[in-house]
Amino acid sequence: MTEDPYKVLGVSKTATQDEIKKAYRKLAKKLHPDLHPDDPDKKAEFQAVSAANDLLGDPEKRKRFDAGEIDASGQERPERQYYHQYAGQDAGRRYDPGAGMGGAQDASDLFSELFGRRQQAGGRAYGQEFHARGADARYHLEVDFMDAAKGTKRSVTMPDGKAIEITIPAGLKDGQTLRLRGKGGPGFGKGPAGDAYVTVAVRDHPVFVRDGDTIELELPITFDEAVLGAKVEVPTISGAVAMSIPKGASSGHRLRLKGKGIASGKGPAGDQLVRLKIMLPDKIDAQMEELAMQWRDHAGFDPRKELRRATT
Repeated sequence: MTEDPYKVLGVSKTATQDEIKKAYRKLAKKLHPDLHPDDPDKKAEFQAVSAANDLLGDPEKRKRFDAGEIDASGQERPERQYYHQYAGQDAGRRYDPGAGMGGAQDASDLFSELFGRRQQAGGRAYGQEFHARGADARYHLEVDFMDAAKGTKRSVTMPDGKAIEITIPAGLKDGQTLRLRGKGGPGFGKGPAGDAYVTVAVRDHPVFVRDGDTIELELPITFDEAVLGAKVEVPTISGAVAMSIPKGASSGHRLRLKGKGIASGKGPAGDQLVRLKIMLPDKIDAQMEELAMQWRDHAGFDPRKELRRATT
């Protein structure tokens, strides 16, 4: 990647890490190869966006890029490497190739380091084989709430065009990073391949909210179910279950479904908390109005008594 990563993501050089993350997510959703399987231009744009995020999304890499220590592809600038190698030498010998190098052997190692990335696997530098572990790769992936909660397998296309299968473990948390051994850049010579690190963003669910291993749900109930009690069907991440609503339930009352939350690791599953919300129909008929008037005349119930007492 040779373009300015800030321009690729469409952010300024003073952008916060959160602004960079938001800009990347927006572009990644728009350009992902799965949405444009036959468009090489979109694929190239996606690769550029991913590479820019890999650089600027890492605060340490971003700092080094801004300081000119690495280029837009994340590679060490050879002239910077050379300077740092010798900047600590005594005056007069600071840029002497033999100073502090231990002779020709170390000089060969230096050139292997500077130019090794350009060698083919098994390549040589000054007659010696160069072996090094491949570079790690970092990616971002969005998954559905239910896939993260229950676990699944996903075949995804990486920015380099490779399709790999990723196991999403049950209970995966938003922002968690998965390590894929050997799925990074190829090694040099006989060196092993690097690893791929996939940071996962979990999409919100329309009704379920996660808090650790606990699932929370707001359940609408009718006026008569609240007054008389009832047995109703409640959705959970593992399927609908029957739950009893006690007589006289109020809005905000919370009921617990044990073991119906997130099951992650070897420990017991979390619970699901059901918060009741009394709902009235959009149109109140005459019969309901009459019942309410009769109840108001005889009940003498004041739900705001404690509120007034606490504020006077």
